Amino acid sequence: MLMPSVFGSNFMDDVFDDFFGTPFPQTAHTYSQASMKADIMETDKAYVIDMDLPGYNKKDVQAELKDGYMTVTAHHDNTNEEKNKEGKVIRKERFQGVCRRSFYVGDQVTEKDIKAKFKDGVLTLEIPKIEAKPEVEEKKYIAIEG
Repeated sequence: MLMPSVFGSNFMDDVFDDFFGTPFPQTAHTYSQASMKADIMETDKAYVIDMDLPGYNKKDVQAELKDGYMTVTAHHDNTNEEKNKEGKVIRKERFQGVCRRSFYVGDQVTEKDIKAKFKDGVLTLEIPKIEAKPEVEEKKYIAIEG
């Protein structure tokens, strides 16, 4: 059952964001769909998905097709380091994050059918419309003795 989110994805993050005015630090592995906003358009022959992935490189993005579901995964590693005048580290922060989003594209679609390109932080996926072939019922006769 789909329910609207009153507090967003994490109640405690929302409380601390409102209270302190800055985002609360994330955990080492963050799984989020919030940073994978997608526009889905339909043409005569295909569905086109434009997915915003700002700050990601092409090598950090992977698309996989399994059991009729296309899953897009993006990994992000970032390290910030500040040093004082003597060259000693005074602050070092690391962030690792994984975003994952899945779309049902049908069992008839293969990875060879899908066209993908990544440009300026936008992943564009073109999934062709493939009509499901109706299964032909094969008649199976039973031998009658006598």
